[in-house]
Amino acid sequence: MTATEVVVTRGRQRPRSASEGKPARRRTPHKSAIAIFTGPFGVLFLLFYLIPIGYAVWQSLQVVQREGTYGEPQEVFGGLAQYALVFQNAPFWESVGRVLMFGVVQVPVMLGLALLFALLLDSPVLKGKKFFRLAFFAPYAVPGVIAAIMWGFLYSPNLSPFTDVTRTIDFLSPELVLWSIANVVTWVFVGYNMLIIYSALLAIPSEVYEAARLDGAGQVRIAWSIKIPMIAPALILTAVFSIIGTLQLLAEPQVFRSFSAAVSSTYTPNMTIYATSAVPNTHLAAAFSVVLALATFVLSFVFLKVTQRKAAEA
Repeated sequence: MTATEVVVTRGRQRPRSASEGKPARRRTPHKSAIAIFTGPFGVLFLLFYLIPIGYAVWQSLQVVQREGTYGEPQEVFGGLAQYALVFQNAPFWESVGRVLMFGVVQVPVMLGLALLFALLLDSPVLKGKKFFRLAFFAPYAVPGVIAAIMWGFLYSPNLSPFTDVTRTIDFLSPELVLWSIANVVTWVFVGYNMLIIYSALLAIPSEVYEAARLDGAGQVRIAWSIKIPMIAPALILTAVFSIIGTLQLLAEPQVFRSFSAAVSSTYTPNMTIYATSAVPNTHLAAAFSVVLALATFVLSFVFLKVTQRKAAEA
């Protein structure tokens, strides 16, 4: 074919360029309406997300210098000096290792319970689903600080109504306090993750269940072979949320400092950042924040890619 084609129009032939055969590019209608609806979100996203991140990065690149011992402090560009201090800070990395150990145990337990509760709610065997759905979700309505205070009193040997248990097992000891905090976090967030998983279960077509029952599959077989594989994206989503939340752990251990001497001011990465900024050393705290944000992003991204690859291979 040459650059032109022969087109027959009412018995006549005329040359047509090759570009005439291409479909016309569609114009996006109602551009002004799109801008009106997305504009407020864009402004808020810029003001409360992008600008704070940029400011934190800029602060992490600053250092304070003085002329003499009592000279006026001045902020000057220090390059990566604050990040060098971050990687030399042993308490910060100990806190990172602590929350990673926390997440390795707590996240699977929490998501396992959330999946179990969601499957029970979706099962035709369970009665009173509205009551149990509300009962499972109710702890999430309790603010994390209030939940931590409530559990702190339950764990305290001198305040708990279960004194026989708390005096036998010291839940606030250095060996157990991390898992006592894990229990609080699990109690609060199981219902939240359960609702995400339960919503995914409701989206599965009923025809799939009917076909499985015709093949003789029971409820356990349907749950294992059909429901769980089909809600894998929801499970991955809740796992990513949980990883992010684990590295941001702050409210519960901060409250537990009032109940246990085992919880220090650098017990978690966010507590280390908070304590550093209160010194005040905002530049080092900003560097801690940037490093923690990057670590959270890398962990979440790697987990997402690994699970997606395994799902594709399956």
